[in-house]
Amino acid sequence: SKLQWSTAISMMLFAWLFAAFWSVMPLLGWGEYDYEPLRTCCTLDYSKGDRNYVTFLFALSIFNFMIPGFIILTAYQSIHQKFKKTGHYKFNTGLPLKTLVICWGPYCLLCFYAAVENVMFISPKYRMIPAIIAKTVPTVDAFVYALGNENYRGGIWQFLTGQKIEKAEIDNKTK
Repeated sequence: SKLQWSTAISMMLFAWLFAAFWSVMPLLGWGEYDYEPLRTCCTLDYSKGDRNYVTFLFALSIFNFMIPGFIILTAYQSIHQKFKKTGHYKFNTGLPLKTLVICWGPYCLLCFYAAVENVMFISPKYRMIPAIIAKTVPTVDAFVYALGNENYRGGIWQFLTGQKIEKAEIDNKTK
C-alpha cells in the first residue's frame, strides 16, 4: 500500500519532536552537555557518572538505540521474507541494522562504560573516535541506501554517464 501524505507528515513531525525532546533534556537538567575531548563541539558529558547521567543515558540508549534497532531488525526481516517469496532481491536487508550497530555501537559502549567507571584515563583522542564514527551515520546511510538499491544505483549511473542501464544489464551484473 502507498504511504499517505497525512501519515508521512505525522511520521516526520513525530521524528522532529522526538529528536527535539532528547536534545532539550540536557538543557533542562536531565543529562548534561560538555565539550568533546578535543574541544571541537559538544556532546553528552560522560565524565560525571552520577545518577542524573546514568538515568538519562539508559533512557536515551533504550529509546534511541535499542528500540530503533529492534524496529529496523523486524522491518527488514519482513522485507527479506517478501524478497524471499518473490525471488527478487533488490538490496541487502541486513545492511541498515549493521550500519546502526557499527556506527553507534562504539559510542554507546563508551557511554555505558562511563556510567560505571571513570573514562578520563582514556586519551582524549581515543575518546573522540566513537563520536566521529557516530557522526558519519547520515553519510554512511545515504551511501548504503543509494548504492544498495538497484533502482537508485541505475539512476546514479544514468545521471553520471548519461547511459541508461537496461534491466537485463542490471540482472547480469548482480549475478
